[in-house]
Amino acid sequence: MKPRDIRTAAIGRALLPNVWDVAALILVIGAMVLIVYGGEQTVAPLSELERTPVSLDPANLPLYALRTVLRMLLAIVCSTIFTFIYAAIAAKSRRAEMVMIPLLDILQSVPILGFLTFTVVFFMNLFPSQVLGAELASVFAIFTSQAWNMTFSMYQSMRNVPKDLEEATQSFHLSGWQRFWRLDVPFAMPGLIWNAMMSMSGGWFFVVASEAITVGNTTVTLPGVGSYVAQAIQQRDLPAIFYAILAMLLVIIAYDQLLFRPIIAWADKFRFEQTASGEPPTSWMLDLFRRTRALRAVTLPFSAVNREISNLRISLPELRGKTKSKGRPSRLIDGLWLAVILAGTVYAAWLTYRYLSASLGLRDVLVVIRDGLITLLRVIVLISLATIMWVPIGVWIGLRPKLAERIQPLAQFLAAFPANLAFPVFVVAIVSFRLNPNVWLSPLMILGTQWYILFNVIAGASAFPSDLREAASSLHLGGWRWWLKVILPGIFPYYVTGAITASGGSWNASIVAEVASWGDTHLNAAGLGAYIASATEAGDFPRVVLGIATMCVLVTLFNRLVWRPLYAFGERRLRLG
Repeated sequence: MKPRDIRTAAIGRALLPNVWDVAALILVIGAMVLIVYGGEQTVAPLSELERTPVSLDPANLPLYALRTVLRMLLAIVCSTIFTFIYAAIAAKSRRAEMVMIPLLDILQSVPILGFLTFTVVFFMNLFPSQVLGAELASVFAIFTSQAWNMTFSMYQSMRNVPKDLEEATQSFHLSGWQRFWRLDVPFAMPGLIWNAMMSMSGGWFFVVASEAITVGNTTVTLPGVGSYVAQAIQQRDLPAIFYAILAMLLVIIAYDQLLFRPIIAWADKFRFEQTASGEPPTSWMLDLFRRTRALRAVTLPFSAVNREISNLRISLPELRGKTKSKGRPSRLIDGLWLAVILAGTVYAAWLTYRYLSASLGLRDVLVVIRDGLITLLRVIVLISLATIMWVPIGVWIGLRPKLAERIQPLAQFLAAFPANLAFPVFVVAIVSFRLNPNVWLSPLMILGTQWYILFNVIAGASAFPSDLREAASSLHLGGWRWWLKVILPGIFPYYVTGAITASGGSWNASIVAEVASWGDTHLNAAGLGAYIASATEAGDFPRVVLGIATMCVLVTLFNRLVWRPLYAFGERRLRLG
């Protein structure tokens, strides 16, 4: 037989489908049908929401869950694109970093109600009298609860790429574009995936506010699990709360098995180490698609296009301090750049002052500063307690991939558990035992944000090189010496990233946690979150702006004075390589 005949026969056999192709095709078609069916609901007229209000009938929960998951998946896609662009620019440009990282601090500190207050009308005016406008407002709100920690994670990874890997890219004369796709993205992948899982869970935490939107006289209720929960809380329907929790659990298990578990197993090849991992993560879904024959052949053109794009020799700016510069940075240009930043900041502050001074006085400013300091104290105490609790547990889980596989769905469910679902327990307990709401509502702030620390510590421990663990074992380092000399320095950059996002998330969660309701029973705790929530409900825009501005200032100052110095220390002294 001629060689060409042999090749033709081999290609023909490769294109013949097998039993795995059939199973994979069923899953793919099923996913496409669900996406199309859910997407059709977004083009309905807005009046359809009034004709078919949210019902507590559990038979509606599958459709509600589908609508919620589609919003969250669209938001996570947008968050990933935003992360790649924003983090890359901030990490590769010293002058851009001076603006973009403080701006990221501010963005993560703006509460979700703050975004909703000023974006609901905008998105609804884009598509008047259509559900699509309200859907986009909800997706944007979920996006604001997902994007920031993913961006911080990738920025931290790109700034901590080991030096020997950087030297390897220089030896191979890779362009900036090639270095980004062949080094920066693969090195950032483990931490980015764990933060993406945390972002999905964070979206669940704020899904009630994003689907049951009330800003002044504007009320929009989109069908979804979040609006179902809001309706159940308003009607004090405990069975409906239970059905919502069950639906969340099933959905989280589904996207864990179908989406995140395969990605984690696939991304294990990007771990930075010189010895093989002892227990690589596995995924039945990934194994299923790897065993397909025709489906893999169909994806070959896409793989070829992906390789060609990643191999383009496009020059990009180098990370500051990575290569020998021909000269020192121009002090004149730096001075002009700082002057532009300062002028923009002063101008924004002047516009804010002029807007607020028209209706508010010094007494209002003192009240909001007092409330802000109360919330700041809560955040400090709760982050400290979460650190003491979850860092050892995260290290223990992260160093055991098989254990991480089993715990991952549970951790995602706990991270996704909205604080609103805990309102019945907290409100009834506080009222029954006559407890102080200022103290006992505080745990609701950390209920969903403590997981940022856990997930980032797990990511750091999972990415910790096995060869360094073996070296520590050879030197007989154990006990406190192992913690202080080996693992804590290794996970420190990841912990700081988790702590920054957990801190910002706690400020956001204060909007929900400091104002708890169960039916007609309402409890308020003194703090900035309660201040913004009450102002938003009343449609008092000057006080909403004052509360959000105060929160942004406090979060930015805390990050600049505490987290950024720790971040710089980790980058300077605790970097691998």
